[in-house]
Amino acid sequence: MVAKDEKERASTGKRRLIVHVGVQKTGSTSIQRHLGRNAKALSDRLIVRTPEEGTPMRPLGRAAVDFSLRSESGDTEAALKIALDDVLATLPANDLPVLLSHENLAGAMPGNGGETRLYPALPQIVSLIRSHVKDFDVDFVYYSRRMNAWKSSVWAQAVRSDGYTRREEEFMAETADLPGWGNLHRRLVEAVGGKRVTRFKLEDEADAERPGRQLLLHAGLSDEEIDALQPLDGSSMSRLNDASTEFLRHLNSLNINPHARGKVADLVARTQSLFSADHRPEGTL
Repeated sequence: MVAKDEKERASTGKRRLIVHVGVQKTGSTSIQRHLGRNAKALSDRLIVRTPEEGTPMRPLGRAAVDFSLRSESGDTEAALKIALDDVLATLPANDLPVLLSHENLAGAMPGNGGETRLYPALPQIVSLIRSHVKDFDVDFVYYSRRMNAWKSSVWAQAVRSDGYTRREEEFMAETADLPGWGNLHRRLVEAVGGKRVTRFKLEDEADAERPGRQLLLHAGLSDEEIDALQPLDGSSMSRLNDASTEFLRHLNSLNINPHARGKVADLVARTQSLFSADHRPEGTL
């Protein structure tokens, strides 16, 4: 199937662009760490761009979230196109396929900015990207996860990163009518066509030390090439313990400068044991 797809792309004469749009809480951070760790080893097969600090991929993710929350604004559409151009300007001038990976390209997740739907703007985002990058043969990839586990993880992340203030049971009630992944897939196919959208399931990623195998196979690598990549040495962006999450949820209700709140959240993430019920100061029994 991959060989057939590559022949079809070769006939277009365009360079391949694979856009991994996440979505959030489906292992994207681990996949990006793995890609980053192996970027040099992959460099003769695949050009990789992930949201590393100080790169144009960071503004691209922010622009996609802003667009999803205010898609009726022409300013957010223009900003998204400019951010995309800035990323493409960093690509080397060769014919190697390109992989852009950023979970925020999906737009705001539930719990961010009042969003309670399942990526309503993502079809617009993929359509905009496809129409804007005319010199590339572009296709889109996303990962999904069992819905109930995904929503619980999204709630915890919204509390940690997006200032969400409601309890998990309230979040679950807000999102009780969220459609399944099949609904999102149908909307994406309607936007850009079935051959341009691929869904992978996080549960099918069998090797936690080499996350993103399905994505790399889709990009044209073989199992043997993937097995030769350097594995990860730990998990990424693990969920905070319940007490730490609850502390941040209450903190989110206070009128605190967002920058200061972010620093407190980082501190909490580094010192979770302080919020454990069985925590005891050093030197005590």
